[in-house]
Amino acid sequence: MTESTAQPEPRTKTETETVVEQLEQLAQYVRFWNAGTEPEQRRLAATALAEGVEYRAEIGILSGAQALMDFRNQFVAHVGTAALRLRERPQVHHRRARLQWEILTGDGDGASFATGTDVIQFDQDGRISSVIAFLDRAPAGFDAEAHR
Repeated sequence: MTESTAQPEPRTKTETETVVEQLEQLAQYVRFWNAGTEPEQRRLAATALAEGVEYRAEIGILSGAQALMDFRNQFVAHVGTAALRLRERPQVHHRRARLQWEILTGDGDGASFATGTDVIQFDQDGRISSVIAFLDRAPAGFDAEAHR
């Protein structure tokens, strides 16, 4: 009898396993936006975001985790305490997700700043490769034309 050196076929993930992983990446993404320190932001970005992640919003196009961290930190420096909260459970399918969010500001009063929806794409490794952010309810005084 001869010994076989053939390796077993790699197991492919089930659709359910893929969805569970994508939901976890989305949870990491929300934690990223809420992270209070740069080391925590970097750790979460490395886990959830693909290198060169692209973020498209009314304010412009940002590329890379550092650009997203800078945007988040400038926002908090301007408005004070802020937290991104989910409005509904994210929907995921075919390497895409829809995440509906609300930004709450203030020290404990939780004033609603804005609401929106992110359309997210995952890369082959399951990390977030692109985000298109839509404002569902813009902040008071926001002028979209000023950002075009």
